[in-house]
Amino acid sequence: QVQLVESGGGLVQPGGSLRLSCAASGFSLENHAIGWFRQAPGKEREGVACISDGYPKTYYSEDRLTISRDNAKNTAYLQIDSLKPEDTAVYFCAAEPVCFGRIIIVGTRTGYWGQGTQVTVSS
Repeated sequence: QVQLVESGGGLVQPGGSLRLSCAASGFSLENHAIGWFRQAPGKEREGVACISDGYPKTYYSEDRLTISRDNAKNTAYLQIDSLKPEDTAVYFCAAEPVCFGRIIIVGTRTGYWGQGTQVTVSS
């Protein structure tokens, strides 16, 4: 019953914007930090954004990203502006990442991975 489900990916032209959703089921998202990660073919998974529980402090690997949460809907979001071809990847959300500065990484407490949603940036 405990799971995260990503959605909102798709095919987008360079320069466009996209908002991804991360819906929680079986637990309260409000009580967990949430991170967004992405993995492109042949590359390692990298953290791109994070939002803390409690006071909503945010962390980003790039300035083009915006992370938010709606506790009433038990959903977190990731908006990517000025999309580039190198943004093409499968995007995942997970609970309890390790976040500081522009670094978002997987820690021993990180879990509840979603199934991922595909983002493809192409003309």
